[in-house]
Amino acid sequence: METPYPKLITPSTTRIGWIGIGIMGSAMVSHILAAGYSVTVYARDLRKSKDLQTKGARTANTPRELAEMSDVVFTIVGNANDVRSLLLGPDGVLPGLKPGGVTVDMTSSQPPLAREIHAEARRRGCWAVDAPVSGGDAGAREGTLAIFAGGDSEIVELLCPVMKNMGTVKYMGGAGSGQSCKIGNQICAGSNLVGLAEGMVFAEKAGLDPKKWLDAVKDGAAGSAVMRLFGEMMAERDYKATAFAEYIVKDLGMAADEEEGGGDVAAMPGTALSKQLFSGMVANGDGKLGIQGVVSVIRRLNGMS
Repeated sequence: METPYPKLITPSTTRIGWIGIGIMGSAMVSHILAAGYSVTVYARDLRKSKDLQTKGARTANTPRELAEMSDVVFTIVGNANDVRSLLLGPDGVLPGLKPGGVTVDMTSSQPPLAREIHAEARRRGCWAVDAPVSGGDAGAREGTLAIFAGGDSEIVELLCPVMKNMGTVKYMGGAGSGQSCKIGNQICAGSNLVGLAEGMVFAEKAGLDPKKWLDAVKDGAAGSAVMRLFGEMMAERDYKATAFAEYIVKDLGMAADEEEGGGDVAAMPGTALSKQLFSGMVANGDGKLGIQGVVSVIRRLNGMS
């Protein structure tokens, strides 16, 4: 039996389900509500959904109940284990989703798991897309996230009317391709953060003012989105979480897992070093701080407070 295509997605006809209303998720849901969509949310602690309820969101008591009330279900949660439980578990999304329904996992997760979810969705007469994002809480608030989509191209195209409220969608290929793209993104971002931290510490030890150094180099070859987003926070030693350090350790660990899996994945010694430095943050008890806090590890290595 062929899997039925979803109906045309419009604010007046499409019921959206959403799981994950943390730093980024709540801002992303707000954009969808503002666009006129009917949204139901699930959270283990429904008190966290109070603000979204004031904007028109409804609530569900379980992931399965949410799926039964939805045509498209988005998830953006902590890790692959959460994704597996929420989507594939007996009280999860896929057991409750009607044929033709769609799951969209925006968590930074594992490519093989994305392929497994896609296969199970198709077995049940549904569809699955992996669509992790980049841009942090600022991108979520402003609706300017980069969204890396993997799955069936026709389904991704059908989803664009709702996903465009959160950012720009780039189709990367079949199931798991969005997750592979995000891992590559994190490899670049992690190395950029480490380079920015080391450059800033070098400048400070050389007697330069870190903010003046940032202003001097930002328009040259050293300039980057990472510098624009995190440079001033590093200089001020503001480690407020926009993206948790423990999450980039997870993401860089997935890159290592892909490498160990063999195939055509390249050796990545720089990624291994970046992961070690971010792991130092976690070991220092700073896993819930922002990823820009990697500068604190470089400062410690240089005997700086």
